[in-house]
Amino acid sequence: MIEVAGGELHWRMDGPADAPVVMLANSLGTTLGMWDSQVPALTRRFRVLRYDMCGHGASSVPDAPFDIERLGRDAVALLDALELSRVHFCGLSLGGAVGMWLGAHARDRLHKLVLCNTAAAFGPASLWDARIEAVARGGMAAIAEAVLDRWFTAEFRQRDPAAVERVRQMLLTTRPEGYIPACAAVRNADQRANVVDVRAPTLVIAGARDSATPPSEGRWLAEHIAGARYAELPAAHLSNIEATPLFNESVLRFIAGQGE
Repeated sequence: MIEVAGGELHWRMDGPADAPVVMLANSLGTTLGMWDSQVPALTRRFRVLRYDMCGHGASSVPDAPFDIERLGRDAVALLDALELSRVHFCGLSLGGAVGMWLGAHARDRLHKLVLCNTAAAFGPASLWDARIEAVARGGMAAIAEAVLDRWFTAEFRQRDPAAVERVRQMLLTTRPEGYIPACAAVRNADQRANVVDVRAPTLVIAGARDSATPPSEGRWLAEHIAGARYAELPAAHLSNIEATPLFNESVLRFIAGQGE
């Protein structure tokens, strides 16, 4: 655990002590465990830093509302505490929004940036308001099945129910008092004017069947970030879980510089 403004962050490091660091940032309603399928592949060449976003997992729930900037500053505070001057950064959905903020406002802390299943703005406020109201009234169980339907294709849910169950448990054990302000942060996020300031070499990954952040959002990001690459995987929202081999290959090839 490390202290940040208004709370504590839970983090974990895996891999060779002298290797370059890849920092992974989780999506809304998950924990650092969402990256379990990436760790074995990444740690062959990199040191992997994972953490629970504030309000998630073992990290503390802030006393006040927060926004994407606050989450970005938390990430910087973690790097400072671990004395890491620069890292490769990979974030999915909410984690990708944090990556955009870092790319625009903390450029000197990034080597390369991977933005997965994310968007510069996350759709109608009414969707997020309805989700916030549902969780406030009925807890995480009130939204779990609808969220899982957006996160995974029906075929994957049938093919790998154990993987889906692990994610369901992450979602159900997320504290409503942490999830609700994170939903509000996503609802209020609009980085469309700022992504042009991203200078780090960037890979944008989208899921061909992602209804939460459709491929059109990923293509928009790739078009507005100078020199960005774009990859589209056969998956819904959590492409790192549904299309693990292709996801890992895409991220490793980009970060390791193969083909450049």
